Amino acid sequence: MLASLPHFLRLPLAVLVVVVNTVLHIGVLLPMALFKLLLPFAAARRLLSRWLILIAESWIAVNSAALRALTRTELIVEGAEALRYEGWYLVISNHQSWVDIPILQAAFNRRLPFFKFFLKQQLIWVPLLGLAWWALDFPFMRRVSRAQLARNPALRNRDREITRQACQRFRRTPVSVMNFVEGTRFTSDKHARQNPPYRHLLRPRSGGIAFTIDAMGDMLQSLIDVTVVYPAGNPSLADLFANRVPRVVVQATERPIPADLLGGDYDNDPAFRTRFQQWLNGIWEEKDAAIEAVLKRPA
Repeated sequence: MLASLPHFLRLPLAVLVVVVNTVLHIGVLLPMALFKLLLPFAAARRLLSRWLILIAESWIAVNSAALRALTRTELIVEGAEALRYEGWYLVISNHQSWVDIPILQAAFNRRLPFFKFFLKQQLIWVPLLGLAWWALDFPFMRRVSRAQLARNPALRNRDREITRQACQRFRRTPVSVMNFVEGTRFTSDKHARQNPPYRHLLRPRSGGIAFTIDAMGDMLQSLIDVTVVYPAGNPSLADLFANRVPRVVVQATERPIPADLLGGDYDNDPAFRTRFQQWLNGIWEEKDAAIEAVLKRPA
């Protein structure tokens, strides 16, 4: 019924739902986050971390329910039957639109462990959100500039060690570390400038996931390769709530992480870097073919 409302009513209603949902959930999450910050017992902090994740998943569930109620978009998720909630994964995806984020949350909430991203260390000082990200165990990276590395090469190893230590908390809490490998949303202009060997994708950037694999090491069980396809064309959020997105196809493929890509030095070992890039480029070739196959399906 709500999906039949005029566009000028549905979009403000969607914004209102998200705002109220966020205020209510963050009102519960932040006091628990402060309590976790003050707790001296590691076991109690781990228990609180799981409760905090349940709050975040509840926030996503309400947003996803609103998405289903306020739009006529058909979300088709393929490959989800093999996914496991209790696991440790690196998740990579193509990036087509801002719509990707609510779609991925709707597709994988409580099917995969809660998505987490590597964040810059400075973001921990963002009011309210910084504390929430810390409480949810998002890993904060203290990356250093090329100029700083040139002056003091030892900073590279310190950066990696700090990140590894930040990731150790994941050993007792299942996690999905999410990465949009292209680094930016797909547009025809960007595609033309890059001139990649793919019809529907930009060139993948391998440095970010190489850093993640290096930091998390043997914790990662596998790679979840996600492909997002909008058969009617890449939409905006306004298109979504104007019912101009009839169908979204999300495919999930679990892949092993090759043993020879664990523990390598992406920055300083050219042979390892080439091997890593070839592995990722091969995945991107398959992804491009998968998108083409979905686009050729009958409407």
